[in-house]
Amino acid sequence: MRVVDILKEELIAPELQSGTKTEVLRELALHIATHHPGIQADHLVSVLLDRERLGTTAIGEGIAIPHGKLPGLKGVVAAFGRSRNGVECHSLDGALTKIFFLLVAPEESAGIHLKALARVSRLLKDKTFRERLLNAETQAELHRVICEEDAKL
Repeated sequence: MRVVDILKEELIAPELQSGTKTEVLRELALHIATHHPGIQADHLVSVLLDRERLGTTAIGEGIAIPHGKLPGLKGVVAAFGRSRNGVECHSLDGALTKIFFLLVAPEESAGIHLKALARVSRLLKDKTFRERLLNAETQAELHRVICEEDAKL
């Protein structure tokens, strides 16, 4: 699985406006719902918050990979958001979270969900890649940076 297959350019938010984890999840869920009419933003937010209650998806080094499953999806849907100031997400290392990579998978899937999580995690391990994401100026540039890095793996 490649990230570029599940993340379309229009689902990249280069400047998140939200100041809390819940607001970020809502902002990204609304973004996804706008481009996927079969997804209800409120339901997605509920699913994501339920997952967060199990343990934070803010894995450290300024990264969070919120994820959940919804019925009726044909495949994995992704959204990317960046907060230049950072958001308190109770990260494992205590750092503010600046890079959000949201994944939503079909409810009945296990393998594809885990493959998507693994791929995104591998991409985000690279410090240079994270710096490029933080320095990119536009939605198109962010998409290009993600595509370039995804092609390397």
